[in-house]
Amino acid sequence: MADPRHLTEPDPARLTPPDRPDFLVTVPTRGDGRDPLRRDRGDWQLAARRPLPPFVTDLRPGAFGPFDHLAQIGRAAEIATVGGALVPYDPAGEEALVVAAQLLRDSRHLRVVAGFHPLVATPVYAAKFSASLQRFTGDRLGWQVEVDLEPALARAQGDFLEGPDRYVRADEFLTVAKGVWHEEGYTYEGRFYQVLAGGFQAPNTGLPFPRVYLRGTSPEAFALSARHADVHLFTPEDDIDAGVAHLSALAAGEGRRVAHGLRLPVLARDDDDEAWDEARRLWTLAGGDAAGLPDPDPRTGLWPGFGRITAASPGSGGTLGLVGSYETVAAGVRGHLERGVTTFVLDARPAIEETYRLGERLLPLLAKEDEHVR
Repeated sequence: MADPRHLTEPDPARLTPPDRPDFLVTVPTRGDGRDPLRRDRGDWQLAARRPLPPFVTDLRPGAFGPFDHLAQIGRAAEIATVGGALVPYDPAGEEALVVAAQLLRDSRHLRVVAGFHPLVATPVYAAKFSASLQRFTGDRLGWQVEVDLEPALARAQGDFLEGPDRYVRADEFLTVAKGVWHEEGYTYEGRFYQVLAGGFQAPNTGLPFPRVYLRGTSPEAFALSARHADVHLFTPEDDIDAGVAHLSALAAGEGRRVAHGLRLPVLARDDDDEAWDEARRLWTLAGGDAAGLPDPDPRTGLWPGFGRITAASPGSGGTLGLVGSYETVAAGVRGHLERGVTTFVLDARPAIEETYRLGERLLPLLAKEDEHVR
């Protein structure tokens, strides 16, 4: 059996995390309506589709469908120079790998991270289709590997493995995927996967392995990221300071460095009052009492209402996020930069309009942080 440490070593150029802030947007795969209760943009809920106005005479079905809507999000990110997009793993939503392939095909520069569970395929097959996507798209594919699902959700996907064994399997999955990617005649014998004399040949050789995004705060999750992740994603609910310090130490023990990222819901407008008016509107549409709109945490500035207005779907960054003017939200992002976070996966709905806002209004305020992070 080949030495697993050797096989999990990243390319030298990938040892160092990004030296400047990296921003991605979240691509919703379970509806993106302005009304959080309907979510019928992209034909997600066909029965709730808004009727066409009477003057529209072209009633051909499928003239504008889910792929067209998702492609517009990708185009918005590319035009607004956001740089990247995360298509999260969501068993109840569209298949992230299919959506990611479409976004890569419809763009020239956008980096796309596809979320998936290790049970989606063997690691050899996952590496094979990813090699094709890398070759076809100029090395713009990333992986977000979802390891620890809720037990009921995991069993619904046919996965009955529980506890730390999930991380053992994920470690083997990534080890084998990297092994066949980088070595011809690769052999591996593990608990969950075996390969005999595998490995890729031309033209699927010499390509950079997809950038790996992982998450979780358990000891097993941090250990997996120390060995395999290019970026470890936190949420605002996590103890980020402790996590950054712990993961940095673990990664150093593996001879690696891992970039620290944050999944962050945001709602930004020209001034704070306008942003809070929009938050109140969305809160009310989602069934909340306008008089009971929760206040942001006075210590962190994070607002706990995103769980309601985004329905806390797997595609969202969580329940805590930033609300305010572009300057206010930029200040919140700077605070995380000072804590060692350099990758931000922003979640804002509806995605097309908000992606333009973020790219054109928020990110220019953070451009000067390039020198801060260097």
